[in-house]
Amino acid sequence: MNEPTRIDTALAELQPLLLKLARLQLRNDAWAEDVVSDATIAALEGRNGFEGRSKFRTWVIGILKHKITDQLRRRMREVSAEALVESGEVDTFDELYTDEGRRVRAPLDWGDPEQALSRQQFVSVLQACVDALPASLGRVFLLREWMEFDTAEICKELSISTTHCHVMLYRARMRLRECVELNWFGGRVAA
Repeated sequence: MNEPTRIDTALAELQPLLLKLARLQLRNDAWAEDVVSDATIAALEGRNGFEGRSKFRTWVIGILKHKITDQLRRRMREVSAEALVESGEVDTFDELYTDEGRRVRAPLDWGDPEQALSRQQFVSVLQACVDALPASLGRVFLLREWMEFDTAEICKELSISTTHCHVMLYRARMRLRECVELNWFGGRVAA
């Protein structure tokens, strides 16, 4: 599918689905539109790298998944002054500071940084475990747990039976459980 017009057409047809998936994950229309744009650009720029080992749609959704992950990581690191403005707690950034340049209110408690780092490391281990799943199990698991498809949608998308879908989900969950136990809990016990 390296013909530019076919790729352009296929990407245009995928836009509503990509936007839906991004909105489900990010719960913010502006962020969703940004990541869909980023994913579309990445797909266009990397179209020569698409080898056809998976469906084009699956390849683009994989790109979108990484863009959503990047967006979530970026948003977790940002200071929440923008959130205060967006939520209506303040109308402008000027309200956050006095004329001398000091904050009107003390910064919020950031909690336990070690716990936050530990949580981030756990998410990295879990992501590595998901990435290590066989392609068919990973696809079913991501459709169900990450993209929140119901069983009927998964079966239709992958042309599998309901029973087979449940078996694949069970196997994916068991492999993830084993992987997390070995790479997270096993490593933490030894540490």
